[in-house]
Amino acid sequence: MQVKKVVAALGASAAMLSGIVVGSGSASAAPACPSLYVVAIPGTWETGIDKPPGPGMLSGVTNGLPRSVDVDYVTYAATAFPWEGDVYGNSKKQAVNSARGLISAKLAQCGDTKAALVGYSQGADAAGDLAAEIGTGLSTVPADRVAAVGLISDPRRAPGDVQVGPHAQGAGAGGARPGGFGWLSDRTRTICAVDDLYCATATDDFVTRFAGFLAQSSDANPANLWRYQIEAGAIMQDLMAHGGMPVLQAQLSDAANQKRAKDLEQFYKSQAHHLYGSYSVGGGHTAITWMHSWIASHA
Repeated sequence: MQVKKVVAALGASAAMLSGIVVGSGSASAAPACPSLYVVAIPGTWETGIDKPPGPGMLSGVTNGLPRSVDVDYVTYAATAFPWEGDVYGNSKKQAVNSARGLISAKLAQCGDTKAALVGYSQGADAAGDLAAEIGTGLSTVPADRVAAVGLISDPRRAPGDVQVGPHAQGAGAGGARPGGFGWLSDRTRTICAVDDLYCATATDDFVTRFAGFLAQSSDANPANLWRYQIEAGAIMQDLMAHGGMPVLQAQLSDAANQKRAKDLEQFYKSQAHHLYGSYSVGGGHTAITWMHSWIASHA
């Protein structure tokens, strides 16, 4: 495998802003162009603007890929809370913009190269958003240049997304993406541990779903107002179907809050969100080894 590069978000954004537009393959392939270009996005706190770069959970996915594969890791804020400097929505937006810039620049330079996206946790959130953008025709990156999208613990997992391994109930805490993955639906795979609350929130857990919605909309981008309306409407529709406001009030009671605190404590102690290196998806594979093999098969 070629030496893995870790690229800062500012550098990727500069490439995006340089005005490069991906064509339909008119650029001639340079000798150094890979057959597959993998852009990997680490999870929350696995990287950061002021932290040493590191691949984190995805190292097992990208290490040891065929020599014809090139890999870039996205560095971004990777924060979740306002007191960390960037709210979740702004942090994720950095990752999406950086990944978009990396793919746009590489595919413009290498006309025969295909791209793949992989992400974990907040990185899966960002990779999935970019994949949805490409798959629904909202990106300058052509969908036919993307070979694979691999998402591990995607906070925006939809019930209809193609899952690998045991079937996780519910959906991601951040709510499903309006429109899904479009033309990339058949090339997108998601892995969610059944006990990972980030990607497996119960449909009737409205407190968590509203909290996820607030995190997703924290970038306050007016261009996404239509999306926020759809996502909030979906939660409200489900809430009404389950009994309406009395149900939400019951979930906000003191007793319910105490139970939720205990459930969250148990979830964090279980490390379910961090055990994908050993989480079995069948066939002798863990989540990480399966994703590695799947990405390698597209080289």
